[in-house]
Amino acid sequence: MLIQCTKKLLDQLKIKPAAAKDEQLLFSWHANLITVNHRKAVVLVNDSSRYVITLYGLKAKDFANLDDLITNGIRETFLDECIKEEIVDNYLNFTPEIVYTKTKNRSYVAKMNKACDTVFFYGGILSTDTINQSTVNIKASANSVGDDTLPCDILYRDLKDFAREPIFRSKAFQFKVTLDLENHHVWRRILVPSHITFRQLHNVLQIVFDWEGYHLHDFNIFDGKKSIVNLVCDTEAFEYLGDVPMILETEKRLTDYIPKYSRLQYTYDFGDDWEHYIELEKVIDDNPENYP
Repeated sequence: MLIQCTKKLLDQLKIKPAAAKDEQLLFSWHANLITVNHRKAVVLVNDSSRYVITLYGLKAKDFANLDDLITNGIRETFLDECIKEEIVDNYLNFTPEIVYTKTKNRSYVAKMNKACDTVFFYGGILSTDTINQSTVNIKASANSVGDDTLPCDILYRDLKDFAREPIFRSKAFQFKVTLDLENHHVWRRILVPSHITFRQLHNVLQIVFDWEGYHLHDFNIFDGKKSIVNLVCDTEAFEYLGDVPMILETEKRLTDYIPKYSRLQYTYDFGDDWEHYIELEKVIDDNPENYP
């Protein structure tokens, strides 16, 4: 795999760049070292698709292990995109050696700089708990940045051409979501990949119920009639602790509780208290899509 680095990143790595070489664009990346929220980050941008991989919170010792961090970052993010594990492995094994060179030309550097700007934009959701920023990678790669085709869509096409087969496979949950309204029966049926976070489930619910995201929300997970955990969207909620354990929702995926527990409650707008009752209807083991 070819990693074409800015001078700033090469200086940080303290290595002499290899001679320029040709590599298939799918296996070529440009990389830059930036600082976000006073922490060092390496932003990689695929030469073919402009897909973004962000490694955040890097310390001096991490740069000595950058090969593994890049490989793991690509692997984790592609798996979170619901790309088949065997296709991800084949991609990483196709060019297993990582070679560091100088950047190719101004055009690729410009695309990389746009991607860095997008990572800055999402700085507020970068996690300090992990180096690979899968959530930001997926969001940044679903951003057109003025281009007609999304980077994620180009990557999907490239990997399908590489694998010569459909690339997605995911476990999925089918939920029935009922909005509690007097004298009205309002519900939606949704199908979502099982590995998404509760923050992502919140985004889906906002869309299907035509909410506009102006208010706070939370989730409660039920064991029978008893709430066992309260998943909150903001750290200010911890100032109002109750009897039910409280956890920030961004730290949890659906699979942390489901299908063990099949009943949830989603509350939106603590002024009007719009209550949504969520019931697990079905677990689908071989869903061919990667989106809700």
